[in-house]
Amino acid sequence: MATKPSNGLLAFSIILLVSRYPSASLEVCSNSLIPGAKGDQGHMGDEGEEGILGKAGPPGRPGNAGDAGIKGDMGDIGKMGPMGDKGEMGDPGTNGPDGQKGKPGSTCDCGRYRRLTGPLDITLGKLRDAVKFVKHVLLGLRETEERYYFLVKEAKIFQEALVNCRLRGGILAMPKTLNINQILAEYISQAGLTRVYIGVMADPDTNGSSSYMFSDSSPLQVFLGWTEEDSVSSNSSCVELLNSGTWVHTECNNSMFFICEFPKSRRRGGVTPMLLS
Repeated sequence: MATKPSNGLLAFSIILLVSRYPSASLEVCSNSLIPGAKGDQGHMGDEGEEGILGKAGPPGRPGNAGDAGIKGDMGDIGKMGPMGDKGEMGDPGTNGPDGQKGKPGSTCDCGRYRRLTGPLDITLGKLRDAVKFVKHVLLGLRETEERYYFLVKEAKIFQEALVNCRLRGGILAMPKTLNINQILAEYISQAGLTRVYIGVMADPDTNGSSSYMFSDSSPLQVFLGWTEEDSVSSNSSCVELLNSGTWVHTECNNSMFFICEFPKSRRRGGVTPMLLS
Protein backbone atom coordinates (compact mmCIF):
# COMPACT_ATOMS: atom_id res chain seq x y z
CA MET A 1 0.00 0.00 0.00
CA ALA A 2 1.44 3.35 -1.14
CA THR A 3 1.96 6.12 1.41
CA LYS A 4 0.85 9.63 0.74
CA PRO A 5 3.85 12.02 0.46
CA SER A 6 4.06 14.80 2.98
CA ASN A 7 3.71 18.48 1.99
CA GLY A 8 7.44 19.12 2.55
CA LEU A 9 8.48 16.25 0.29
CA LEU A 10 6.02 17.34 -2.40
CA ALA A 11 7.35 20.88 -2.40
CA PHE A 12 10.94 19.67 -2.65
CA SER A 13 10.05 17.50 -5.67
CA ILE A 14 8.45 20.46 -7.49
CA ILE A 15 11.47 22.69 -6.89
CA LEU A 16 13.76 19.96 -8.20
CA LEU A 17 11.74 19.60 -11.41
CA VAL A 18 11.67 23.32 -12.03
CA SER A 19 15.43 23.61 -11.61
CA ARG A 20 16.03 20.66 -13.93
CA TYR A 21 13.52 21.63 -16.57
CA PRO A 22 13.34 25.41 -16.52
CA SER A 23 11.63 25.63 -19.89
CA ALA A 24 8.91 23.26 -18.97
CA SER A 25 5.60 24.78 -18.18
CA LEU A 26 4.17 23.34 -15.03
CA GLU A 27 0.86 24.15 -13.46
CA VAL A 28 1.35 24.19 -9.78
CA CYS A 29 -1.64 24.23 -7.39
CA SER A 30 -0.73 26.96 -5.04
CA ASN A 31 -3.66 26.12 -2.67
CA SER A 32 -1.65 23.28 -1.25
CA LEU A 33 1.06 25.70 -0.14
CA ILE A 34 -0.56 29.15 0.55
CA PRO A 35 -4.05 29.77 2.05
CA GLY A 36 -6.52 31.34 -0.34
CA ALA A 37 -8.33 34.69 0.07
CA LYS A 38 -11.09 35.07 2.63
CA GLY A 39 -14.42 34.12 1.20
CA ASP A 40 -17.68 36.12 1.24
CA GLN A 41 -19.85 36.10 4.36
CA GLY A 42 -22.42 33.39 4.30
CA HIS A 43 -26.15 33.75 4.89
CA MET A 44 -27.35 34.20 8.48
CA GLY A 45 -28.56 31.00 9.95
CA ASP A 46 -31.92 30.36 11.54
CA GLU A 47 -32.54 31.42 15.17
CA GLY A 48 -31.57 28.70 17.56
CA GLU A 49 -33.64 27.23 20.38
CA GLU A 50 -33.94 28.95 23.73
CA GLY A 51 -31.00 28.20 26.00
CA ILE A 52 -31.08 26.76 29.52
CA LEU A 53 -32.19 29.11 32.32
CA GLY A 54 -29.12 30.86 33.70
CA LYS A 55 -28.09 31.23 37.34
CA ALA A 56 -30.12 33.77 39.36
CA GLY A 57 -28.40 37.10 39.80
CA PRO A 58 -27.77 38.87 43.11
CA PRO A 59 -30.81 40.40 44.91
CA GLY A 60 -31.68 43.96 44.01
CA ARG A 61 -31.72 46.91 46.37
CA PRO A 62 -34.75 47.21 48.69
CA GLY A 63 -37.53 49.37 47.32
CA ASN A 64 -39.08 52.40 48.99
CA ALA A 65 -41.50 51.83 51.88
CA GLY A 66 -45.12 51.60 50.83
CA ASP A 67 -47.95 53.75 52.14
CA ALA A 68 -49.40 52.96 55.56
CA GLY A 69 -52.36 50.60 55.47
CA ILE A 70 -55.87 51.35 56.67
CA LYS A 71 -56.47 50.88 60.42
CA GLY A 72 -57.93 47.45 61.05
CA ASP A 73 -61.02 46.53 63.04
CA MET A 74 -60.88 46.18 66.81
CA GLY A 75 -59.72 42.71 67.84
CA ASP A 76 -61.38 40.30 70.25
CA ILE A 77 -61.28 40.87 73.99
CA GLY A 78 -57.88 39.85 75.28
CA LYS A 79 -57.18 37.81 78.38
CA MET A 80 -56.92 39.94 81.50
CA GLY A 81 -53.56 39.66 83.22
CA PRO A 82 -53.34 38.68 86.89
CA MET A 83 -52.93 41.30 89.60
CA GLY A 84 -49.34 42.06 90.45
CA ASP A 85 -47.65 40.90 93.65
CA LYS A 86 -47.27 43.18 96.60
CA GLY A 87 -44.00 45.11 96.47
CA GLU A 88 -41.27 44.84 99.05
CA MET A 89 -41.15 47.21 102.00
CA GLY A 90 -38.77 50.11 101.52
CA ASP A 91 -35.77 50.88 103.68
CA PRO A 92 -36.48 52.73 106.95
CA GLY A 93 -35.81 56.44 106.90
CA THR A 94 -33.24 58.22 109.04
CA ASN A 95 -34.20 59.15 112.57
CA GLY A 96 -35.07 62.76 113.17
CA PRO A 97 -33.51 64.93 115.85
CA ASP A 98 -34.58 64.42 119.45
CA GLY A 99 -37.35 66.71 120.62
CA GLN A 100 -37.18 69.07 123.53
CA LYS A 101 -37.82 67.73 126.97
CA GLY A 102 -41.45 68.13 127.97
CA LYS A 103 -42.80 69.83 131.04
CA PRO A 104 -43.58 67.76 134.13
CA GLY A 105 -47.01 66.19 133.96
CA SER A 106 -49.83 66.99 136.34
CA THR A 107 -51.70 64.58 138.54
CA CYS A 108 -54.31 62.60 136.60
CA ASP A 109 -57.86 63.84 137.10
CA CYS A 110 -59.59 60.60 136.02
CA GLY A 111 -63.08 61.84 136.69
CA ARG A 112 -62.54 64.81 134.40
CA TYR A 113 -61.27 62.60 131.54
CA ARG A 114 -64.17 60.22 131.93
CA ARG A 115 -66.53 63.15 131.53
CA LEU A 116 -64.70 64.08 128.29
CA THR A 117 -64.45 60.59 126.80
CA GLY A 118 -68.09 59.79 127.38
CA PRO A 119 -69.41 62.33 124.82
CA LEU A 120 -66.58 61.32 122.46
CA ASP A 121 -67.75 57.72 122.53
CA ILE A 122 -71.27 58.87 121.72
CA THR A 123 -69.98 61.02 118.85
CA LEU A 124 -67.88 58.13 117.52
CA GLY A 125 -70.93 55.88 117.53
CA LYS A 126 -72.89 58.47 115.55
CA LEU A 127 -70.05 58.69 113.03
CA ARG A 128 -70.10 54.91 112.61
CA ASP A 129 -73.83 55.03 111.96
CA ALA A 130 -73.30 57.87 109.46
CA VAL A 131 -70.64 55.89 107.58
CA LYS A 132 -72.92 52.87 107.50
CA PHE A 133 -75.74 55.08 106.17
CA VAL A 134 -73.49 56.45 103.40
CA LYS A 135 -72.29 52.99 102.39
CA HIS A 136 -75.63 51.18 102.41
CA VAL A 137 -78.16 53.92 101.61
CA LEU A 138 -76.53 56.74 99.67
CA LEU A 139 -73.98 54.65 97.75
CA GLY A 140 -76.06 51.49 97.78
CA LEU A 141 -73.04 49.28 98.47
CA ARG A 142 -73.06 45.62 99.36
CA GLU A 143 -70.18 44.15 101.31
CA THR A 144 -68.67 40.95 102.62
CA GLU A 145 -65.79 40.51 105.04
CA GLU A 146 -63.26 41.04 102.24
CA ARG A 147 -64.92 43.12 99.51
CA TYR A 148 -67.34 45.89 98.55
CA TYR A 149 -69.74 45.53 95.61
CA PHE A 150 -71.02 48.59 93.76
CA LEU A 151 -73.78 48.61 91.11
CA VAL A 152 -72.86 51.05 88.31
CA LYS A 153 -76.02 52.32 86.62
CA GLU A 154 -74.33 53.33 83.37
CA ALA A 155 -75.13 51.17 80.36
CA LYS A 156 -71.90 50.02 78.70
CA ILE A 157 -70.69 47.16 76.53
CA PHE A 158 -68.64 44.45 78.23
CA GLN A 159 -65.20 45.79 77.33
CA GLU A 160 -66.15 49.30 78.53
CA ALA A 161 -67.48 47.85 81.79
CA LEU A 162 -64.15 46.08 82.38
CA VAL A 163 -62.23 49.32 81.85
CA ASN A 164 -64.65 51.36 83.99
CA CYS A 165 -64.20 49.07 87.00
CA ARG A 166 -60.42 49.20 86.55
CA LEU A 167 -60.48 53.01 86.52
CA ARG A 168 -62.48 52.98 89.76
CA GLY A 169 -59.78 50.86 91.40
CA GLY A 170 -61.65 47.55 91.27
CA ILE A 171 -62.61 44.78 88.87
CA LEU A 172 -65.83 43.51 87.28
CA ALA A 173 -67.65 41.51 89.98
CA MET A 174 -66.81 37.80 90.15
CA PRO A 175 -69.40 35.65 91.99
CA LYS A 176 -67.08 32.74 92.76
CA THR A 177 -69.25 31.26 95.52
CA LEU A 178 -72.93 30.56 95.92
CA ASN A 179 -73.15 33.04 98.82
CA ILE A 180 -71.64 35.96 96.86
CA ASN A 181 -73.78 35.07 93.84
CA GLN A 182 -76.92 35.29 96.01
CA ILE A 183 -75.82 38.65 97.50
CA LEU A 184 -75.35 40.11 94.00
CA ALA A 185 -78.67 38.67 92.79
CA GLU A 186 -80.51 40.33 95.70
CA TYR A 187 -78.59 43.55 94.98
CA ILE A 188 -79.89 43.50 91.39
CA SER A 189 -83.44 42.69 92.45
CA GLN A 190 -83.58 45.48 95.10
CA ALA A 191 -82.35 47.97 92.48
CA GLY A 192 -85.33 47.09 90.28
CA LEU A 193 -83.18 45.48 87.57
CA THR A 194 -83.39 42.10 85.86
CA ARG A 195 -79.80 41.58 84.65
CA VAL A 196 -76.27 43.04 84.75
CA TYR A 197 -72.82 42.20 83.42
CA ILE A 198 -70.54 40.16 85.71
CA GLY A 199 -66.85 39.34 85.36
CA VAL A 200 -67.26 36.02 83.54
CA MET A 201 -66.24 35.59 79.89
CA ALA A 202 -65.04 33.03 77.36
CA ASP A 203 -61.34 32.21 77.55
CA PRO A 204 -59.81 33.74 74.36
CA ASP A 205 -57.04 31.11 74.36
CA THR A 206 -59.54 28.32 73.66
CA ASN A 207 -60.74 29.78 70.31
CA GLY A 208 -64.42 29.94 71.18
CA SER A 209 -64.77 26.58 72.94
CA SER A 210 -66.79 26.02 76.12
CA SER A 211 -63.98 27.13 78.46
CA TYR A 212 -64.83 30.22 80.55
CA MET A 213 -62.92 32.25 83.11
CA PHE A 214 -63.38 35.12 85.59
CA SER A 215 -62.21 38.67 84.87
CA ASP A 216 -59.06 38.11 86.97
CA SER A 217 -58.09 35.30 84.52
CA SER A 218 -58.84 32.52 87.03
CA PRO A 219 -60.77 29.53 85.59
CA LEU A 220 -64.32 28.57 86.56
CA GLN A 221 -63.71 25.72 88.98
CA VAL A 222 -65.80 26.14 92.13
CA PHE A 223 -69.17 27.69 91.23
CA LEU A 224 -71.02 27.59 87.91
CA GLY A 225 -74.38 29.40 87.80
CA TRP A 226 -75.59 28.50 84.30
CA THR A 227 -79.29 27.94 83.80
CA GLU A 228 -80.38 24.49 82.72
CA GLU A 229 -81.54 25.86 79.37
CA ASP A 230 -78.31 27.81 78.73
CA SER A 231 -75.38 25.47 78.09
CA VAL A 232 -71.75 26.53 78.24
CA SER A 233 -71.37 25.67 74.54
CA SER A 234 -73.16 28.88 73.52
CA ASN A 235 -71.44 31.05 70.92
CA SER A 236 -71.85 34.19 73.05
CA SER A 237 -68.61 35.16 74.81
CA CYS A 238 -69.90 37.24 77.76
CA VAL A 239 -72.14 36.48 80.75
CA GLU A 240 -74.93 38.35 82.54
CA LEU A 241 -76.31 37.69 86.03
CA LEU A 242 -80.10 37.60 86.43
CA ASN A 243 -81.91 38.75 89.58
CA SER A 244 -82.84 35.09 90.07
CA GLY A 245 -79.15 34.25 90.61
CA THR A 246 -78.62 32.36 87.35
CA TRP A 247 -76.10 33.10 84.60
CA VAL A 248 -77.01 33.59 80.94
CA HIS A 249 -74.74 33.93 77.90
CA THR A 250 -74.97 37.23 76.05
CA GLU A 251 -73.26 39.11 73.24
CA CYS A 252 -70.38 41.32 74.41
CA ASN A 253 -71.59 44.34 72.41
CA ASN A 254 -74.87 44.57 74.34
CA SER A 255 -75.10 47.65 76.59
CA MET A 256 -76.24 47.10 80.19
CA PHE A 257 -75.47 48.00 83.80
CA PHE A 258 -72.72 46.15 85.67
CA ILE A 259 -71.32 45.49 89.17
CA CYS A 260 -67.76 46.30 90.25
CA GLU A 261 -66.01 44.75 93.25
CA PHE A 262 -63.34 46.37 95.42
CA PRO A 263 -61.02 44.84 98.03
CA LYS A 264 -61.40 46.33 101.47
CA SER A 265 -58.58 48.48 102.79
CA ARG A 266 -56.59 47.47 105.88
CA ARG A 267 -58.41 50.01 108.00
CA ARG A 268 -61.70 48.33 108.78
CA GLY A 269 -64.72 50.25 107.62
CA GLY A 270 -62.82 52.41 105.11
CA VAL A 271 -64.74 53.36 101.94
CA THR A 272 -62.98 53.03 98.59
CA PRO A 273 -62.57 56.62 97.32
CA MET A 274 -63.04 55.80 93.62
CA LEU A 275 -66.65 54.57 93.92
CA LEU A 276 -68.18 57.93 93.07
CA SER A 277 -65.75 58.94 90.32
